[in-house]
Amino acid sequence: MIIYKDIISGDEVLADTFNIKTVDGVLYECDCRKYLKKKNEDFELEGANPSAEAGDDDAGGEGDEVMVHDIEDQFRLNWLKTEEGMKPSKDAFKSHLKSYMKKVLTKLQEKGAPQEEIDAFKKGAPGAVKKILANYDNYDVLMGASMDGDAMHVLIDFREDGVTPFATLWKHGLEEMKV
Repeated sequence: MIIYKDIISGDEVLADTFNIKTVDGVLYECDCRKYLKKKNEDFELEGANPSAEAGDDDAGGEGDEVMVHDIEDQFRLNWLKTEEGMKPSKDAFKSHLKSYMKKVLTKLQEKGAPQEEIDAFKKGAPGAVKKILANYDNYDVLMGASMDGDAMHVLIDFREDGVTPFATLWKHGLEEMKV
């Protein structure tokens, strides 16, 4: 399996278990699933003493479920919700993208990426930024587990059917880690 890590923060944000498609030569898109998850649902380790580790079982009650995207849940992404004032404004996001593009280009050069790859990024990034900003109001914005403001923001939108969510990530902002 291949895990994709953000080259700025080192956060794991994607895996090859998703059906990943390259878009415009610089973006990855992958369909996601939405499902209900119990709040504070965590894995219980075999041999653990639940009575010693669990909090108050009556604290939640029924109905404490939340809709999550599989990519958000699997990689512990943090949702920057508009209603909580966390989603950056379009201008702030544009500024972030400008800074992020420079950092990605620097990282590509530092790691000795082939010139063709660097040229493809330079050529495709401006068009992808324009496309993203034109559709920005439709996106849900998520950040990696470290909440590094300089790192990649994962964008989630819905396909034309209005039902299927998909994530958009920067192809050149990821490094592969085989596990």
